[in-house]
Order: sequence, then C-alpha cells, then structure tokens
Amino acid sequence: MYSLPNLLTISRIVVIPVIFLSVYINSTLWSFLAAVLFIIASITDYFDGYLARARNQTSALGRLLDPIADKLLVTSALVVLLAKPDMVVTKLSFIPVIVILCRELLVSGLREFLMEVRVGMPVTRLAKWKTGFQMTALSMMLLKGFWYWGGIGEILLWIAGVLTFITGYQYFQQGLNYINKMDKEKKKVAKEAVKKTPAKKEVKKTGAKKAAANKAIKATKKNVKKPTVKK
Repeated sequence: MYSLPNLLTISRIVVIPVIFLSVYINSTLWSFLAAVLFIIASITDYFDGYLARARNQTSALGRLLDPIADKLLVTSALVVLLAKPDMVVTKLSFIPVIVILCRELLVSGLREFLMEVRVGMPVTRLAKWKTGFQMTALSMMLLKGFWYWGGIGEILLWIAGVLTFITGYQYFQQGLNYINKMDKEKKKVAKEAVKKTPAKKEVKKTGAKKAAANKAIKATKKNVKKPTVKK
C-alpha cells in the first residue's frame, strides 16, 4: 500500500488544496509555488506508472487512485483558470476549459458504468497525447506573469481541447457500441426462448385433448357397474 508509486499518486492529491489557495491568496510568490507544485505533480503522473511496472508494484489501490488523482489535479487547475482574473487573453479560451471539464465527467461516468459490467476502457495513444498537451498548457498558463509562456499555454490549451473532444467522442462511441451489442444479445436470447416454447395453438390442442381424455375416464367410471355380493 505504501509503495513509492502509490505515494507519488497520493502526493498529486495532497497538492490540490495548495493550488486552490492560489485563488484566494493574492501573492506572486504563492502563485509561483502553486504553478511549480502543479508541474511537479504532473511529472509524477508519468513516474508512478513507470515505477509501478518497473518494480512490479502494481496494486489495486494504485489503479483506483491514479485516474482519480489525475482528474482532481486537472480539474483543480481548470477551476483556478476560471476563477482567477486575467488568466486568459480572450474569453473564448474558456471553451476548451469547459470541453475538458465535460469530457472528464463523461469518461468518469463511462468508466463507472463499464466497470460494473466488467468491461475495460483502455487508454488510447491519442488520449496520452491529449494528456501531454493538457498538462503542458496548464503549467504554462499557471506561470503566466513570470514568463511569456502564458500565451503559448493558451494555444496549447486549444490543441488539448480539440484532442479532448475527439477522445471523449471515441470513448462515448465505445460505450454506445457496447450497449448496442448487449441489446442485440438480449434480443437474440429472447428470440431463441420464443422458438423453444410451444406455440399457443399446440398448447390449446394439448389442453383440449387432456380435457376430453379426463371426461372419457370419468364417463367410463360412471358406466362401470359395481359388483354385487351374494349373501
């Protein structure tokens, strides 16, 4: 449980309150600290998985916390961009921010649904590129005011927003394909069950034959005379 990969994953969750505080503490030093912590946390996103595979320390806790830590870290940085003034050059840059937030919620819901039916949703190569652009863009934008990276980060944020939309659509399509597949299988099972059950007419005929047979047996019993016993 307390392996190095898991500790790196937990560290990404621990720094989130510090990033949030940068919204309320109007200090250049504090903003710089929040940006640096976000960059370090983003780097640990790569190393925790690498170390877990290299040291053979993969665990259920790590698989649980890793995607949660990533989403919390990204959403916290996006909220900072929305809350702090002058973080974007134009208000249109809020569009990729909203797209990324909606995509994170969508994928979380899909993963939860597919996990219930024990179906995995593998990470695509395009999704990894999306994460790289996303983390780089947010790091640069949080450093806005210290270097000229803020404007570059905003451009990268738009690229990340486009990749986010594409990967979100791909994941959503995978979920729909699975649902359609399950519906077809249910319909197929239902049709096979209908074929195996006897037809209604045959059931009626069988019932009528049984009723006629029962009547005949009763009539025969009535017509049979009881034997007389001589005294």
